Amino acid sequence: MTRIDLTGLDVRPAQVWGGVRLVPLVRAEPVAGLRLRREVYEGWGATSVALGDRTSYTSYVPHGFVADWTGGGAGAGTGAEQAAYGTVLGGEGAPPSVPVRRVHRLAKRRQGERRLRFLPLHLALEGYLALHFGGPSVVWDDWSREALRRGLSPRAEAAYAGWSVPGLAEALRIFELHPGQCGLLLYVADSLAASFVVPHPDDYRLLHPTLVEDLYGELVHQYAYYGAPVPEFTARIRDGAGGVRTLADLRAAAREQERAWAVAHDGLMARDLLETPYAFERVYRMGSFDLYRFLPPFLRGGQEQHIGELITDHKGRTAYLKSFRLSEAQIRKGYLLRRLADADWHLGRTAEALGTSYGEVVRRVRAAGLGGLLDAHVVAQRLRENQES
Repeated sequence: MTRIDLTGLDVRPAQVWGGVRLVPLVRAEPVAGLRLRREVYEGWGATSVALGDRTSYTSYVPHGFVADWTGGGAGAGTGAEQAAYGTVLGGEGAPPSVPVRRVHRLAKRRQGERRLRFLPLHLALEGYLALHFGGPSVVWDDWSREALRRGLSPRAEAAYAGWSVPGLAEALRIFELHPGQCGLLLYVADSLAASFVVPHPDDYRLLHPTLVEDLYGELVHQYAYYGAPVPEFTARIRDGAGGVRTLADLRAAAREQERAWAVAHDGLMARDLLETPYAFERVYRMGSFDLYRFLPPFLRGGQEQHIGELITDHKGRTAYLKSFRLSEAQIRKGYLLRRLADADWHLGRTAEALGTSYGEVVRRVRAAGLGGLLDAHVVAQRLRENQES
């Protein structure tokens, strides 16, 4: 498996609010044997997740998802586990300190149950942050002792909560859910910002409000601020000879317009998400379902690239999906880390593979925020030697 398979999901005409376009995804039949529910974490502050090997992941995590593959069809949950959306992030003034909640693992099976708790989106973000996290695998002189001892630790990336993306909260609030809706493609300035798919319409109805609590990339935030309003979906049905005569004709013409829009959407607007070959890492097996996280190939060229999480059935079809749009800077960083690792972190060989100079590779390393890992004295000496030669 290298691509995302959305077989069984159909698009419906988009709804627009300013620069935000929301495209519904519906299923004719829910995915049998899997349900998702939300686990709300009270209070506010950061969550620190112990990953093992004395490594931790820290972020703002408002909730987790619980996957239930018991087959009983009662995954929606009741009571405190399904607290109403709307968390107060502070009382009168800021608190004296920011609490840190501690969680063990990003994905953990509930003891004695056929349920898996995982932290949505953070599972994918941790996979990106862990990309070649160990740093140089060979003791080259160009890298500092700190780089050789600690690798890329600590490593951090910035993201924006959904409620800080202009227009998103209002668009999600007024969005009308379709019968059978199990997902959503979210566009900002007609650029794909995120995707969200669940196995059952009841799950989506409960989890739809969590989209405003998700994390979104810097590029999405900028598009929302500076992008112009996008055109709404419109369809024109022509009357006349051989045209619409009865209600059945009108219904058929309307369905044809919907099909034409769906083909245009799948072929153009969501093309990069669906046609990109990803590197999938299986995180957990849940009966006949598998939970993966995925990374793009980090290709240069300007196309959209996403990281995310995926639950597939035994045929590889998507039951759950959540994606995060990477910024251009994050794509460049992933590309550079891949090329450094391919060359065993030797800067000279990396320069040859990229068809550039040693000095340019050093500049790119510094531009990616990794300049602190270089041995400044050795790098300066080699730059002087290259200039003299």
